[in-house]
Amino acid sequence: MQIRSRAPLRLGLAGGGTDLLSYSDLYGGAVFNATLGMYAYCTLIPTNDNRIKITAYDNNNSLDTESVAQFDIVDNNLILHKGVYNRIVRDYNDNKPLSFIMSTSNDAPVGSGLGTSSTMIVAILEAFDKWLGLGLSDYTKAYLAYDIERNDLKLAGGKQDQYSAVFGGFNLMEFQKDRSTVINSLRIDKAILNELECSLLLYYNGKSRSSAAIISEQIKNTKNNNEKTIDAMHKLKENAYQMKNEILTGNIQGFADIIRETWENKKKTSSIISNKELEKTINFAMQNGAEAVKVSGAGGGGFLMLYCNPINRQKLIDALQQLNGKVYPVKFTKTGVESWIIKK
Repeated sequence: MQIRSRAPLRLGLAGGGTDLLSYSDLYGGAVFNATLGMYAYCTLIPTNDNRIKITAYDNNNSLDTESVAQFDIVDNNLILHKGVYNRIVRDYNDNKPLSFIMSTSNDAPVGSGLGTSSTMIVAILEAFDKWLGLGLSDYTKAYLAYDIERNDLKLAGGKQDQYSAVFGGFNLMEFQKDRSTVINSLRIDKAILNELECSLLLYYNGKSRSSAAIISEQIKNTKNNNEKTIDAMHKLKENAYQMKNEILTGNIQGFADIIRETWENKKKTSSIISNKELEKTINFAMQNGAEAVKVSGAGGGGFLMLYCNPINRQKLIDALQQLNGKVYPVKFTKTGVESWIIKK
């Protein structure tokens, strides 16, 4: 028996950063995002040899060891896999070791700004849920993935990625002051969805980034009540609600306007969100058909999301291909994490 799972990566459209506890605990946060037809994948094969074998093909890490009840997490090797395993065994398997072979991969590189790490945790968690028949609800699964990443593994970040990977589709996510989360899933008209896919491109320059330094500065600025950062965060939250309205009503030009506005607001939350190389690429894109550009995720690098008039789409693609990066089409997906069993 082989258990497979996949969880979709997400494209942050507006409000990113307001899902950090340093902000949402005080003011409540809101994020508008959508999942892409790009995935984190996991295959889990139960065994009886009292061993655990894990291979992560996206970062070329692996382990082959005797089955244990808990992994010591002393380095960054397979930290996501170990973290999920530790929690599953502790909370759902009476601290009894499990024996299995696992392989994982990702459609986007780590640090690309599409929520790869959080999405991988969701995919791995889903595989264990399917294997052990845990029957975890969507909200439970999303919070558990968040709790593993942020509290067990001490990896800095917000909440949107885990919930996006679990629920899928277009969502307005509200992060309350009491730390509860409300997911407002939206039904987008097909014509609007088609227009968005024709109008958007992703560009990756081949350079990933660590979001930790950016997030650390945002948290510090928020805790220190930095007026510029707090005001920018308030505007980012407002942008999330505005983005929802523009997409639901099919105001594509309004959508583009908010992309530009949210990028300017985002840059005010940290001094290292943008840099000369990013701005040079953005300016190049704007000179060659793009009408709005923002960095997906925390910033500093990774994927750029570009909006253009579909008439200028090929012109923009041809121009970007002169650079050293790679252009990706945007295809949205309506479904969140999925799993299935292959009987062999």
